[in-house]
Amino acid sequence: MARYFKEQDIDEFRECFYLFARSGQINNLDELTVIMRSLGLSPTIQELVSYLKQKNGKMSFADFLDIMHQHSSVENLPGEVIAAFKAADPQNKGTISARQLRNLLQNWGEGLSVREVDNIFREANVNNHSTVRYADFVKIACAPVPDYY
Repeated sequence: MARYFKEQDIDEFRECFYLFARSGQINNLDELTVIMRSLGLSPTIQELVSYLKQKNGKMSFADFLDIMHQHSSVENLPGEVIAAFKAADPQNKGTISARQLRNLLQNWGEGLSVREVDNIFREANVNNHSTVRYADFVKIACAPVPDYY
């Protein structure tokens, strides 16, 4: 699996795996769910059940790495977010006003706080009166958080 992931990623996966799978293996759906979601992935319940079934209900760390590789090739969060923006863009401009974007981020789904949106806007170099190219915004917003934060 080292050919699919960076050493730093494998270390993070290992730490999370052994934090939640104290027996050294995943024995149930709850453990797999918590581990994958703690690592920032969003698998569906059906996907999780399928992954556990593939490994006969028990998963070692090596098995987990295999599942992580399999799932990471399926999940495309930036693509899904851009598709959602496109669906709400009937004129196909590729842009959204900063005011609309702030409203979406604060009031839809798990709404972000004003401070969180301000931080994202600062990182993406967006001011409150500008127009934002949502493809560029998604690239910045979905990028991994640097270690120095």
